[in-house]
Amino acid sequence: MKESLVFIDEGFLDKLTKLFGDGTRIKFDKLEFARKIAKKEGFFCKHLFYYTCPPYQSSSPSEEEVKRKKGYDKFISALSKNKEITIREGRVQKIIDELRKIINKIGGEGKYTIILEKTRSGILYASDAVDLTDKVIKAHNEQRKQTK
Repeated sequence: MKESLVFIDEGFLDKLTKLFGDGTRIKFDKLEFARKIAKKEGFFCKHLFYYTCPPYQSSSPSEEEVKRKKGYDKFISALSKNKEITIREGRVQKIIDELRKIINKIGGEGKYTIILEKTRSGILYASDAVDLTDKVIKAHNEQRKQTK
């Protein structure tokens, strides 16, 4: 039997498990899942690469955020003990927090009433004249240069 590597994106897999679990996450063995996928296609799963990211943590985490993070850490710790699994974690939280600070500063200085994220807030149309994206990116890049 030919060997294969299996790559799982937890974010996408989570959406699927919620869909098939009637809105509830389905819990299952990730390595066994990878093995079954490979076997179904006539392969042996040599190694699983599991892509995930830690749950959101605000600068002052709530009890719920702390609870989710502890659960995540416990899960990752258990998963990382298996040599057949390589875990790759995304860490975008720091950038998101940096951008929130910049947006708050721009919002206060520009005397804006509200600043919305266009792609997820349900906005069907917005004039580019009120788009702050370039201003936020420029401020973020300047801030990163100063911290290096």
